[in-house]
Amino acid sequence: MATTDPLRRPIPQRSAGWATAIAGALQRAGLRPNHISVASVLVSLVGCGCLVVSVHADDAARALPLVLAALCIPLRLLCNMFDGMLAVEGGLRTPTGELYNEVPDRISDLALLAGAGWAASSVAGGAALGWLAGSLAVLTAYVRTLGVSAGCAQQFGGVLPKQRRMWLLMAGILLSVTDPWWGWPRGTVLWVTLVLVVLGCALTVATRLRAVARELREKG
Repeated sequence: MATTDPLRRPIPQRSAGWATAIAGALQRAGLRPNHISVASVLVSLVGCGCLVVSVHADDAARALPLVLAALCIPLRLLCNMFDGMLAVEGGLRTPTGELYNEVPDRISDLALLAGAGWAASSVAGGAALGWLAGSLAVLTAYVRTLGVSAGCAQQFGGVLPKQRRMWLLMAGILLSVTDPWWGWPRGTVLWVTLVLVVLGCALTVATRLRAVARELREKG
């Protein structure tokens, strides 16, 4: 059963039987939370690489790297869930665990969103849009951790927290396969997706800042 902790991101799947079984198998295999945190970065870098490769593939071959990139997103999210399960439910916390919990997540966000920007580079501003989306994704986490360092509760809410952001990106990557079908420049759907990510992350940052400011004022 998942442990309730106000400092942890609420993930209902933690208490699912399949998640508990997989976490137990990973622990019996000798894996540690930090190993899985690093694996999440590797998976995200593979996804980024697939997005870059898609730019250089013809229309027929382009679908494969895009689908592989999309599959890397749920794998990344599963790594994010299982590292916490091994650390907390599995009792395998380490002194450096918080670093491994946060830093790989930020690298993963940047890798996947910057890669999506590269895949949308046929559309004006696509590459820059990817870096902007990645930077704002990192900023959402910065505001959350800043609030905690100021003595406030973790702020996991907002319009586009990590899970929603990644599912939106995955949908955009998969739908981008259809760009040539409509006669659009390759990467058009991803460009639109990144605009939505930028707007959603900006609103999320604003929402979290307001929540932190309100709590600080209430504390006096």
